[in-house]
Amino acid sequence: MKNLDYNYLCAIIGNLAGIPVRTYKNDKQVFYHSLVSLPKDPITPYLSDILSITYHVGYFITPYFNYYGIVNCPPYKLVIGPSRQGTMNDQDIKELAFKCDVPSDEVNEFAAGMKSIVAMPLDSILQILCTMNYVMNDEKLSLEKIKIYDAEQQKLKEIIESDRANQNFNSDIAIIQSAQAVHNTITLEQMLVNIVRKGDTAALREWIANAPAVRAGILATEQMRQLKNTFIVTTTLISRAAIRGGMDVEDALTLSDAYIQKCELLNNVGQIANLQYHMVLDYTERVEKLRLGKSPSKLVIEISNYVQHHLSEPVDIEALANAMFLSRTRLSVKFKEETGMTLTDFVLKEKTDEAKRLLRYTDKTLTAISAYLGFSSQSHFSRAFRKYADCSPLEYRKKYNS
Repeated sequence: MKNLDYNYLCAIIGNLAGIPVRTYKNDKQVFYHSLVSLPKDPITPYLSDILSITYHVGYFITPYFNYYGIVNCPPYKLVIGPSRQGTMNDQDIKELAFKCDVPSDEVNEFAAGMKSIVAMPLDSILQILCTMNYVMNDEKLSLEKIKIYDAEQQKLKEIIESDRANQNFNSDIAIIQSAQAVHNTITLEQMLVNIVRKGDTAALREWIANAPAVRAGILATEQMRQLKNTFIVTTTLISRAAIRGGMDVEDALTLSDAYIQKCELLNNVGQIANLQYHMVLDYTERVEKLRLGKSPSKLVIEISNYVQHHLSEPVDIEALANAMFLSRTRLSVKFKEETGMTLTDFVLKEKTDEAKRLLRYTDKTLTAISAYLGFSSQSHFSRAFRKYADCSPLEYRKKYNS
């Protein structure tokens, strides 16, 4: 369509969906429309990945489980997003603001804007993309053309239904089982679930290094679908184990949805295997951070969850005590008795661990990291970091970035 007004199309879609939309020409942004006020565009950290998508219709899921959709019609690209299934939590919004270099005095405005963006299922975003693609490329696409697994699931359904119609489904299963021997997954599942529930990363790495071959059940007739279905089952088991280990239910289930969505985008055996290992390790590490001591009480786990959700705020033991419905004195005494450390030490240690990650994997300045983690000044941040890391922030960054 030679005379198509892409900016007009963006504005109409943005108004209807309540989600930011952008126009790019030769990978340079030429138009942006959003009904909500955002001091910085949240697409910034992921722009290169999104623009590298070359399909007519594609989508990208961020580590915060937001998704962006793109429609390509060279030299133009229209990008819609972010949206997500549910509301983004405060801690994740603050971390995203940090990655987008949002000034500290504009973080609240950024957070309010992110929460005002319409939450929408991924399938709804894909329907919007199909509509945009039809207008831009005169091409009719449906969800099964975009979401790889739909076509494969339909093929699997047809095979199973055909087998049942011929009354040989059960006999075929018996033949398959006799050829593969008895499943050995139950014991292995129980062992892995127990490791995740305890947050024992050392045991997990040892188990992975010596893991036996797994003879899983037949979950699909095609190898790639078998791998993906196995991934889904494993993710479901691991997320529930993490919940039993103390992980916040919403955090665990949201993470599960995101990993499954990421898996569905892959078409490489090695990538799926690597993602599965990363998924299990991620859950185990998250549980490990919540469980202080061998048998932490429900109170200690709740405190750990609270701190993980408030890392970017100043240390406020009074607010923490109020959230636990205990007096500050009573809370501090109980925590010290069970963990052997003070609440202030625990919070600052967790902030230091987060600072290590930021120093190692981002190029953010010490001033920016200090402000993001809620320290009153950079000097305060440096003193706390040295106390819990035995080196200065600059020394730590130099050690891992050399």
